[in-house]
Amino acid sequence: MQAFYKRADAVIELANSQLSPTSHSGQVGASLLYAAARYSASVASIGFVKGDDLRKEKDEIIDFYTKQYRQMLSDNIDDYAQNFDKYVNISKSS
Repeated sequence: MQAFYKRADAVIELANSQLSPTSHSGQVGASLLYAAARYSASVASIGFVKGDDLRKEKDEIIDFYTKQYRQMLSDNIDDYAQNFDKYVNISKSS
């Protein structure tokens, strides 16, 4: 499991390195989401012999990845909510 999180952290580090005055977090996040979808489509195609066979399984593949993403997003939102001050570092004026 440690290798899983290490790979994820490396991708996040790459995404963060692309932040700049001309590319904000929303833009970088959209590119990251697109890349994840593109990579997932590539992974899903492994083992198929014909594109038509892949197309027939499209709904099941989308359901699988959507369920996985939804759970991961939910877990991470819970984590951010619980550790909000630690992760977000918003200066509080009193």
